[in-house]
Amino acid sequence: MENLRGAALMTASMLGFAIEDALIKGLSGTVPAGQIIAFIGLGGIVAFAGWLICTGQPVFVAEQRRPKVVLRSGLEALGSIFFVSSLALIDLTLASAIIQATPLVVAMGAALFLGQQVGWRRWVAILIGFAGVLLIVKPGASGFDPLVLLAIIGMLGLAARDLVTRNLQSNISGPHLSIAAFIGLVPAGLLLCVVWGQTLVWPTPYEWAVLVLCVFVGMIAYLAIIAATRAGDAAFISSFRYSRMVFALIIGALFFAEFPDALTLLGVAIVIAAGLFTLLREARLRRPSQASKGAL
Repeated sequence: MENLRGAALMTASMLGFAIEDALIKGLSGTVPAGQIIAFIGLGGIVAFAGWLICTGQPVFVAEQRRPKVVLRSGLEALGSIFFVSSLALIDLTLASAIIQATPLVVAMGAALFLGQQVGWRRWVAILIGFAGVLLIVKPGASGFDPLVLLAIIGMLGLAARDLVTRNLQSNISGPHLSIAAFIGLVPAGLLLCVVWGQTLVWPTPYEWAVLVLCVFVGMIAYLAIIAATRAGDAAFISSFRYSRMVFALIIGALFFAEFPDALTLLGVAIVIAAGLFTLLREARLRRPSQASKGAL
């Protein structure tokens, strides 16, 4: 029952993030991408600060100033800048397909930089997954769009954030960590406006409503993913992260008339299959070591 509850929460979370991506893409035609990022950062600060105050916790703690926490916030800002920029300039389904490779990059980074043991089966899965990314991106083909590099850089930034999170070794809570990340989004978004030479605009009442909805949906999705990770078997529940791609395909078709070609869909299937194998294999190898520690 706990596994089913966790899977439902993870799926609901991925639906929320897919909706948030679609709302951002819809807004980006009239509101600068950097301004959207800054507003989401500001809204996230207010939302999580309100939550902490209501639960009797301090909004700011000393752990938020630790170098690794600051680094994590910077990588979050970097990844968000490039990923949101890609949402504004390329298809939602294409950007969502590239972000699916994040777990593969994290697995590779953990082996290269954190000393995690990765066997030949997972290395093969990672390489096959990257081949799937090439099918999605199509470098050298006539249909290649160089703007897709924005999504790739965004994905790499978010993967680096996850690697830092794995190595954080801190007791800082999720909400405090999130506030630190959202604080970084505000100046990063405004800087993006300066770099692109975009002028800040005053949103219409409809655009304000969509911006607030972005923050609300993102907050609900975040809370759902926290609840999901605390329930049942982590490997089984985490595999439902890939449902985000299914939702992106549906939303892209219904609201943006996006219909990926066969090569892109094949690449997505390969990336998801490789990611699932890597995730489940890692969990399977972790169980014996955890069991032996428990016996001690």
